[in-house]
Amino acid sequence: MQQQRGFTLIELIIVIVILGILAVTAAPKFIDIQGDATASTLQGVKAALQGGSQLIYAKSAVAGEQKTAAAGDATSQVSVGGITVETDFGYPDAHTTDVASLSGWVDINSTEFTVIAGAAGVTAAAAALPGGGTFAIIPFGQTTVDYTKTGEEDISCHVLYTESSGVNTSPSVTAVTGGC
Repeated sequence: MQQQRGFTLIELIIVIVILGILAVTAAPKFIDIQGDATASTLQGVKAALQGGSQLIYAKSAVAGEQKTAAAGDATSQVSVGGITVETDFGYPDAHTTDVASLSGWVDINSTEFTVIAGAAGVTAAAAALPGGGTFAIIPFGQTTVDYTKTGEEDISCHVLYTESSGVNTSPSVTAVTGGC
């Protein structure tokens, strides 16, 4: 008697059907790769802002300026790599932050992100504009941005930097990635 080797055609078809069903079931979990990549990049920007602000604070402390509020003169400035960074209680001042000054303390690609400064005199954030004392970094081309959202899983896609509010108070950096 001869032994059977291999698969029958019916067994092969059944395996292919089962694999197809599994693929259709699992595919939606892996479709949103772009959103996950953007969210991860924003987490990296958040970490860079936190680390950079600590480096600026260290330079301010060495110069004895860590207890000085933003004055717009040399008493509240540090120079990093030839770029003057305005400080507020030793940390980077959000009011004066733009792409040029940001490049002094954070190494992010300005072609991939947009920096939105908070409106001076505005105490609370609006959906379209960050509040005073803050700036936001959003991925280039991002349209779902609501600056009133500050929880990490809220439906928006930005990093929000809120400057130090006083002596011995660190700035707040929040990555909102629920809408990426």
